[in-house]
Amino acid sequence: MNTIKKAHIHLTLLNGCITTLILIVMTLGYLFITESNMTKNKMYSYQSDIYTIASYIEQQDIISNTWLAQLESGKKYYVSLMDNNTEFLYDTNKIQESGERKRVLDKAWNYYHNNGSSLTHHTLSYKSSYTSFILNCKNDTDVSKSGYCCFVIHMEKNTSTLEILLAAPLTSIQKQMTRQRLLFLGIISLALIAIWIFAWIFTGKLLNPIETSRLRQNQFIASASHELRTPLAVILSCAEAGLDCGASSELTTIKNEALRTSRLLNDMLTLLSCDTGHLDIKPVRTQLDTLVLNACEAFENMASAKHIQISASLPENPLPDCICDNERIIQVLTIFLHNAVSYTPEGGKICLSADYRNKHFEIKISDTGVGISDEEKAKIFDRFYRSEKARSDKNHFGLGLSIAYDIISAHHGSIKVTDTPGGGTTFLILLHSQPSS
Repeated sequence: MNTIKKAHIHLTLLNGCITTLILIVMTLGYLFITESNMTKNKMYSYQSDIYTIASYIEQQDIISNTWLAQLESGKKYYVSLMDNNTEFLYDTNKIQESGERKRVLDKAWNYYHNNGSSLTHHTLSYKSSYTSFILNCKNDTDVSKSGYCCFVIHMEKNTSTLEILLAAPLTSIQKQMTRQRLLFLGIISLALIAIWIFAWIFTGKLLNPIETSRLRQNQFIASASHELRTPLAVILSCAEAGLDCGASSELTTIKNEALRTSRLLNDMLTLLSCDTGHLDIKPVRTQLDTLVLNACEAFENMASAKHIQISASLPENPLPDCICDNERIIQVLTIFLHNAVSYTPEGGKICLSADYRNKHFEIKISDTGVGISDEEKAKIFDRFYRSEKARSDKNHFGLGLSIAYDIISAHHGSIKVTDTPGGGTTFLILLHSQPSS
């Protein structure tokens, strides 16, 4: 995945997540305000009924069964009266009352008698007052779990003390809130789908000029690199011919610089292939243990020139064949071994090992060199990054580890870097390719 595609995904996620968060917060705020207003309006409606009921009772000498039955019509209220702490049996068919009504009224009276002293009393007139509280019935399976808004009117009438309990079910307001929440959930879901589609299209349009510029730049690099290969080949051939004839040492410098430039061009072309998603990977049946041995042999002369001991470590049983691009894996091993030899002082050691465990192949390159600091470990796979210890070496451009990382990523593998016990650096390559049957 190239940089532009990653930027497209990241910008879409950023834009979509911020917009989603804002929309959700605004929706929750709106729901909170509207539901609070709905509850307040309902309470105002109940309070208005309380004033009307209290006024009616004060004006009447007799409380009729018909009037009480009207209060309970439509199940707007459950009503219970206490006259001098004696329940007023206004319903002749009370034996047939619903179990829920009885449980609610009993719970409400118990709550009022147990907590009446701590409840706030509101004055209705010089003879009456009322107290309100919310009765929750979540733990009672036989009662509606929506709860009840309860009012107890306390009134002195003649020589009697009347207490009238009204329990109003909160089912209707909760159903109204649930319908509103479901409606907003549907609207928000559709809005979020539209927002994410818009974010994807908008960021794509925004990055189109950058993508066009990048493609032109890559095309220029590819064309320039291919054009420079021809004069470099001529320079190299002339330098080698001059050296064969015993020409001056300047030709040696020309040859070395031409080889260095040629390596740089090859690295740039490899990175260009990675950026465009056209890195040529040809998976074949490969014997990794053979690759490890060949890589060690290729660097024996270079290591011995610096008095560095290089060795290969393989398991006793032969490794299964791995399906991978052997040329690319050799390129990766060459990059790591060249770095190991370059940054390991005289008398040091380099060990290259391979193994198969936990259903993946492991290739490990360990050295006793200068090591890599924890701060630089997170940067060494960045292009053109070179540590302070490597800046004096003209043979390193800061591209090798980046190329190795891209090649292993193209194999769906990974690279880990740790410190070698006693000093140095260890690179662990994990290839998740299944072994060949």
